[in-house]
Amino acid sequence: MKQLLSTNDMTEIAFAQALLQGEGINVFEMDVNISILEGSVGVLPRRLMVADQDHADAASILRDNGLHPSD
Repeated sequence: MKQLLSTNDMTEIAFAQALLQGEGINVFEMDVNISILEGSVGVLPRRLMVADQDHADAASILRDNGLHPSD
């Protein structure tokens, strides 16, 4: 798995997940529990991960929709 996106913005995470799932790309969200432990103040970013073979397509989809994937 490769990291696709890292952000503190929960709306950006939700938008990215919806875009990718709509294209049939499976997404795994990491660091959800750690953000809950830190009190949900948004200090620690959550990360979206995708399979290695989906990374290039997923990054392109995010860029096409105004998001900035981690490269």
